[in-house]
Amino acid sequence: MLPWIRAARVPRARSLLAALLLSLTVLVAPTATANAATPAAATATSRGWNDYSCKPSAAHPRPVVLVHGTFGNSIDNWLVLAPYLVNRGYCVFSLDYGQLPGVPFFHGLGPIDKSAEQLDVFVDKVLDATGAPKADLVGHSQGGMMPNYYLKFLGGADKVNALVGIAPDNHGTTLLGLTKLLPFFPGVEKFISDKTPGLADQVAGSPFITKLTAGGDTVPGVRYTVIATKYDQVVTPYRTQYLDGPNVRNVLLQDLCPVDLSEHVAIGTIDRIAFHEVANALDPANATPTTCLSVIG
Repeated sequence: MLPWIRAARVPRARSLLAALLLSLTVLVAPTATANAATPAAATATSRGWNDYSCKPSAAHPRPVVLVHGTFGNSIDNWLVLAPYLVNRGYCVFSLDYGQLPGVPFFHGLGPIDKSAEQLDVFVDKVLDATGAPKADLVGHSQGGMMPNYYLKFLGGADKVNALVGIAPDNHGTTLLGLTKLLPFFPGVEKFISDKTPGLADQVAGSPFITKLTAGGDTVPGVRYTVIATKYDQVVTPYRTQYLDGPNVRNVLLQDLCPVDLSEHVAIGTIDRIAFHEVANALDPANATPTTCLSVIG
């Protein structure tokens, strides 16, 4: 590389890293607005999900547990998908996990192994309420990857029929290469690990990712679906989202609809083409082709 090109890139890299640190500093600062929030369970129930009186039907015999992504929460991540599934006859539930003290709304920042323990407790609660022997899990970003820890190490495989990951970071992420810059900034890596361990765990090659992927991507008895977009700017390279193993279906959104431009956030929060594929994964016996027209379905 020419030296002046290298020199020009250093300030840009520093600026990007500084922006990341500023965001983290704001997120971990205590705030007094937490108590002003509407209770999550009440808000969700009013929109038709997290209704613990719901009993699965013969057509949809398993409850669906939605697992939000990093910086997400049990409501905002699912304002479109949860009603979409409720309207199709599913009992739908969502949880908050990975909370940090004094940080409202933005969750999924705690240690991921501890978040998986929270998922374990929540799935048991849903199964007890609904009477179903197993649940289906649908997760966005970290929420599509973290359940794999639950399946592999916490006995979740006995309680889960299917895991659908929307843009999941199953093998970690390089964040467009930014994570490779961390060793060049002394103290930054430790800061992220100490303040937001859920972010540090998701870096490609982290001890958490190494443990998660050791011995194979999947466990017997669970059906896996991964729905990815080639425009993902967060979980990169996007092909690292794919799983390898039996009972796995890896789907690229643009193979279904070439003009779909959804990136990492949109595919998990508003993309009805992706959501149609989620519905297919939950009920493969009655699946219908997913196309660009699925947006009006």
